[in-house]
Amino acid sequence: MKKSVWVVVANRAVARLFRTNQPTGPLEEMDSFIHPEGRMLDQELVSDRPGRGFERFGPGRHAEDPDTSATAHEMGSFAIELSRFLHKACMERQFDAFVLIAAPAFLGAMREHLNASTRLRAMLEVDKNLVHLDAVALRAQLPERLYSTIDA
Repeated sequence: MKKSVWVVVANRAVARLFRTNQPTGPLEEMDSFIHPEGRMLDQELVSDRPGRGFERFGPGRHAEDPDTSATAHEMGSFAIELSRFLHKACMERQFDAFVLIAAPAFLGAMREHLNASTRLRAMLEVDKNLVHLDAVALRAQLPERLYSTIDA
């Protein structure tokens, strides 16, 4: 039985999905996900100025800092969307294992949102933003033999 390994390459605005069915074989691009809000700046996402509060002592006022920035919120939303997609595919047994390559901040968001059963299928994590690479260049960044250790 052939084993299927997915390679997910992502940053806060784009994710690309590749597949290979051979341990040393080439990657085939399957799908891509675009999250345009991930490219926007805080001021483009939020039209309001921050709220104002009073100083604890004295007559002064100051701008309130939000708990999370709008860009961090959008990155988390995209990580949730991508995590749900991977979980559904995992439950449907569409892959045996996957490799997650993501920009460092987005990799942290993905780790936070992947559920335990999907996380068990992660065979490798790479904290680099390689979303711009084509399939051949991306394959060169991975170990020569991808799944010699996968148990089916």
